[in-house]
Amino acid sequence: MGEIKKVSIIGLGGIGAAYASKLHDMDPGCLTVIANKERVDRYSSKGVVVNDKSYDFNYAVPEEEAEPADLIIVSVKFHHLQQAVKDIKNHVGPHTIILSLMNGISSEQILGEEYRMEKLLYGMVLAIDAERKDNNISYASTAKIYFGEADNSVYSDKVKAVKALFDKANIEYIIPDNMLYTLWWKFMFNVGINQTSAVLRATYKVFQEIKEAEDLLRAAMMEVLVLSREIGINLKESDLEEFVSLVKRQSPDSKTSMLQDVLAGRKTEVEMLAGTVCELGEKHGVPTPINKVLFNMIKTIEKQSEHKH
Repeated sequence: MGEIKKVSIIGLGGIGAAYASKLHDMDPGCLTVIANKERVDRYSSKGVVVNDKSYDFNYAVPEEEAEPADLIIVSVKFHHLQQAVKDIKNHVGPHTIILSLMNGISSEQILGEEYRMEKLLYGMVLAIDAERKDNNISYASTAKIYFGEADNSVYSDKVKAVKALFDKANIEYIIPDNMLYTLWWKFMFNVGINQTSAVLRATYKVFQEIKEAEDLLRAAMMEVLVLSREIGINLKESDLEEFVSLVKRQSPDSKTSMLQDVLAGRKTEVEMLAGTVCELGEKHGVPTPINKVLFNMIKTIEKQSEHKH
């Protein structure tokens, strides 16, 4: 693996835009944003504003022939992943590394089925407090990318190459020894806070002040904890407690990404969260009644929004 010189990103939501802006600041020529024609037209005419700075990225539509990228960053919403798998095709070469920064525990597998797991690195972003309004994205710079192979006790060439790029672009990261554990750990948190905040239409303040909201949060996370033991990932009770105290420390008026989606009438990532929990529960004989209820509630909210629009 040589130096990473060409990066393609697909998905310009809060996370994608935050890291696209850092890579563009480092070297505008290194970055290409993959998007369909309608999005490219919209981004080009309005510009993309990240933390009050306007960016004019290099765009490529999926159909365009392209030189293979050294690194492709995937940061789309879960329901756009199947399309993204097709859209990045022209950017994938024999030595391309693919890094998914999506929530959940299934995007790597889905990308790996198409492009082979050896191209993939596992990844996720923790503590990004990003809000998106139209083409305007603001985020607090507390975010860190966690990435690596499943096991990072020795860094692979792919990990070293991405690490060197992130150092150069001032992107904060952590390379955990056990990346699969870390992915499940974040998954447990998202299953809890994202979904319960969406059905309760609750900012962090609600979980800080109302015991019943905290109880619901714990119950949703506990189903993931039990599943993780069944599967051999073995999350601990202390992980769950750590997340409850993290919620207590968040800024009270902040909204989770799923609550933002619900309030804006957008489709959510419920399939990737409760959907995955229920599927794995059935497969491993673990009851997941809380996530079943959350799934049905959020799907109902989505369908009501569809009828209004």
